[in-house]
Parts: sequence; structure tokens; C-alpha cells
Amino acid sequence: MFDSIFSDYPYIASTLELILSVLLELAPIWVPVVLFIVFINTWLPYIRQKFLAQTDTVLLEIRLPKEITKSPKAMELVLMSLQQTGALSYMKEAYWDGKVRPWFSLEIASFEGDIHFFIWTWKKFRRNLEAAIYAQYPTVEIYEVPDYTTMVEHNTDVWNMWGGHFILSKPDPYPIMTYIDYGLDKDPKEEYKIDPMASVIEYLGSLGKGEYAWMQILVMAHKPLKWKEGYFVNKKRDWKDEAKEIIAKIKDTTKDKDGNQDPQKLTPADKNTIESIERSVSKFPFETMIRGFYIARNENFDGSAIGGLIGSFRQYSSQSLNGFKPGWFTDFNQRNIFDHEFLDPTRKRRNKMERTMLDAYKRRSFFHEPHRYLGDDKPYILTTEELATIFHFPGDVVTTPTFKRVLSKKVEAPSDLPV
Repeated sequence: MFDSIFSDYPYIASTLELILSVLLELAPIWVPVVLFIVFINTWLPYIRQKFLAQTDTVLLEIRLPKEITKSPKAMELVLMSLQQTGALSYMKEAYWDGKVRPWFSLEIASFEGDIHFFIWTWKKFRRNLEAAIYAQYPTVEIYEVPDYTTMVEHNTDVWNMWGGHFILSKPDPYPIMTYIDYGLDKDPKEEYKIDPMASVIEYLGSLGKGEYAWMQILVMAHKPLKWKEGYFVNKKRDWKDEAKEIIAKIKDTTKDKDGNQDPQKLTPADKNTIESIERSVSKFPFETMIRGFYIARNENFDGSAIGGLIGSFRQYSSQSLNGFKPGWFTDFNQRNIFDHEFLDPTRKRRNKMERTMLDAYKRRSFFHEPHRYLGDDKPYILTTEELATIFHFPGDVVTTPTFKRVLSKKVEAPSDLPV
């Protein structure tokens, strides 16, 4: 068969014929395997998108009162209600019905400097979520609202935009700077509080006419994959196993010549790192991805606002702990030497990236199709403590003028009123 093609190299022809004959003989083994893999990779995205299309969702706006005296610990308790692992009892639910674990979206949006808090959820979890919020923040007001993202469509004649992911700068077990590191767990007086969210609120409140900024924190309860859920066994190390290894490596630096560890040799930074990791692994974990979007009308677009969006997350970073850095984004990514503007003179590639990111934001899609692991960024672990740090309802310490609050306070009517 290959003799005429490789007439000058008979040994190549014989080798190829041997390989072909072996493949044909083993076809009853490898062909079904290949077909099964192709089927799974085609069927699962289809059936999951069908399941999600039939799932009712709701966007809730949380309007804050003038006074909030609780620490972010209250938000931690709210986030615990989102620990919906959605166990799949049968493989049929995963492989035939397309059922997936639920996820939620914690969102902060600025409309020309007017700041709003939202939570996107599957409709069936609405009651439990509202109950959890009211239990910790009885004076807030919660309303179902239309999706604010519909106000923007990708049209370069009207809008200019930048969107991207925020990913961790270190492995998952290293926590970011949390509200406990800032002393907010001790409920100090308002004038002594240092709220790390103040930088975010200040940035969002600084936007002017025709400018919009959206922040989206997608969270899904972390759970190792198991066969009974219809998935393959997860053979990768869990983040808690990695945390133990990191702590062990830090402690190994104190070993003497005989191999004995001496805790007294740990530096203050190392001690703080170990304590922070140990505290982190004791909390409920979520698989997370954070998105940021700056959108403005062409005549109002300010490129420096993109740097402000990225910089508003710096206060969560620490050299000895973790922090955030830009991941995949819609502008030309300098991690790739081929991504330069002169290679996209018609803006075709950038337009596609912007449309994709905007559609992913609107769908709150990342963990599953149609935008699963967009840009090859993978979800990372953030605990309830870390999430409560970057998303909580701030008190009076945040005094941004455009940060509007509900002026009235709801109270129940006295029980002794005449009928």
C-alpha cells in the first residue's frame, strides 16, 4: 500500500503497514472508546445547555439601609446558605437529564456612579437566600429586578468596553487578605473601621456620565467529583491536601542538622501564613471566578478607568499570602507574543472577544457551557471568609457620595394597636 509512495525508503513503508495492520486488528477495542469520548464531549454540552435553558433564574437587588453595623461575618453566614452541592443521585441525572450543580452570582454594578448590589440565583433557591439575608440584615430591602445587562449590546458605534477575569496570583490554599486581617471581625466603631471594600465602592462611585462598571463573582460549592454524581473520579489533589503540603514545606525550613523542626525559627510572616492557611481550610470552600467589566459610550470612554478597575482589588493582596491579578481579558493579552494590534487591523478578533465576554457575563456562564472555562482560566477556591471580604454590605465607613442607601427603616407595627 505504501510501497509506491515510499519506494526509495522501503523500511518506512513496511513500518507504516505494520502500524496500520495493528490498528485494524485492535479496532474493536479503540474505535468504541474513541466514539464514546466523542459522544460524551458532544452530548454533555448539549444536554446541559438544554437543562440550564429550562431552569428559571432571578436577579435580586439588595437595597441597603443608611446604617449597617454588622461585620462581614454576617455575610459569611449568608454565604453558607449557598452551599448547594446539588448531589446527583443517579448517573441518569447527569448523563441523560443534564443536571449540574447550582451556582450563584454576587454582583456590584455602577451606573454612571450610582452603585447597586445584586445576587443572581436559580429561582428555586430564592426563598432560602432571602431568608438568610434577612436573618443577618433585617433592615435591607430585596426586590426582583430586570436584568441590567440587557441595556448593553455589542455595538462599536455606540459602546467601547473592556472585560476580564481576576485570577489568583498564588495557589488556592494561600488566602487573600480578609476582613479578619483588617480587624473587622472585632466589630470596632465605625470611625475605626478599615473596610477593604471601600476602594471598590470609591472606584465605582467615581464613574461619570455614560460610564458603567460591573463586577461579577461567580460561586459554586466546591465538592470532589464522584461516580455517583455521574462524573469520573477526581484523581487530582484537593486544595486542602495542597494546603497541608505548603504548611509542611514552610515548617521544613526550620529543621536543624538532625532533621528536627524548631517552631521558634519561623519568621512572623511564616507564622502568619500558616495561621491564615489553617483558618482558611476550616471554612466552607467555593469554586470561584471573578469578572470585571468597564463599559462606556464612545464619547465618554476613559481608558484610565480600566486601570482603576484592576487596581480596586489590590487591597486584598499580600506578599506572604495571595492576591488577584488579571487573567483572560478582551484587550490584546500580552502573555501571547502574537496578540498585537497590528495583527488585528479590522478589530475582528477583539470584537469577537468582547462579544464572547459580554455574552458570558449576561448568561452568568463559566462553570458550564456555552462559556465553560472561558479563555482557559480555571475556577479557583475562595472560602466564605474570603468571599465575605470582597462582597458584603458596607457600613457608614464607606462614605462615597454616589453610594445611595434606603433612608427609611422598616419596623414592625406595635402589637398593642387597637383593632
